[in-house]
Amino acid sequence: MTTEFTPLSAAIGGGLIGLACALLLVLFGKVAGISGLIKSLFNPFTKSSRWKLCFIAGLVLAGVCVQIFKPELLVGELNLSPSMIIIAGLLVGIGTSLANGCTSGHGVCGMSRFSARSWVSTCTFMAIAIITANLVG
Repeated sequence: MTTEFTPLSAAIGGGLIGLACALLLVLFGKVAGISGLIKSLFNPFTKSSRWKLCFIAGLVLAGVCVQIFKPELLVGELNLSPSMIIIAGLLVGIGTSLANGCTSGHGVCGMSRFSARSWVSTCTFMAIAIITANLVG
């Protein structure tokens, strides 16, 4: 299967992600770092946890909607075993913990705030992703 690059939909999607992150920061003073949001949900539930739970629920709901209404968007070329998916997920979790954040927190939110740590983390994420894609693909 060959996937077609669609720059318009990619630009619109990226713009919406940026807009959502900017609104969350400007209106509520919150950063949309997904790994940090998920990690904080494992702490005792507080009143400030509500928005985090809603944010994560919105991400899950968006995925469910895509699966229902446009499942062809979720088709990929890699056929991985469940054990490989679990190992990959654990490695991503370890990496986000070591980097004190994930691609959304560092790449979208941190870089736009000119955080040096976010620039280093994002460059590292991208370099590893490029190497991995070339080794696997």
